[in-house]
Amino acid sequence: MKKCLTTLHLVSGYLLIALFFSANVSLARGTYQTNDEFLAQSFEQSIPAPKMVWLTGDRKQTVKNILNHDYPNLRIRYWQNAAISAWILDEIGKEHPITVGIVVKDGAIQQIRVLAFRESRGDEIRHAFFTRQFEQLSLTDNDQLNQKIDGISGATLSVRAMQRLATLALFLDSETR
Repeated sequence: MKKCLTTLHLVSGYLLIALFFSANVSLARGTYQTNDEFLAQSFEQSIPAPKMVWLTGDRKQTVKNILNHDYPNLRIRYWQNAAISAWILDEIGKEHPITVGIVVKDGAIQQIRVLAFRESRGDEIRHAFFTRQFEQLSLTDNDQLNQKIDGISGATLSVRAMQRLATLALFLDSETR
């Protein structure tokens, strides 16, 4: 009887631990803002019609250098008015895409938001304490961010994905102006 109770306690303890970890994993995933909400927030008046930038020639190679891989499409959609461009881009963190909205004004990042996060960990990149680092960043002459971004322990791949997307949006903004 005593052995059965000990085994039962052990099994229930393992189940509780498994439940705890599975709950924490699912908390990281989520849609935090829709694309339409992001665009409405970015363009206070009205959302401009979408435009396309084609990835061909030197532009395609530069995008590949920024991302460390080929971009999966031949074109990227963006929205632009006189001074502002908005980009909704995806990049793989560890295994799944992270969707990020980036607003560029006068060649510098005005805001960056994680719209959807699909990884099991690393969602700390969505918080303001992290995204504030990107505000007012621009590109150097060799297509690098002009300031260092502090990482987050346990979210290294998500941080790198955000840095690549910020660099990509700034590069593409400069190409479309």
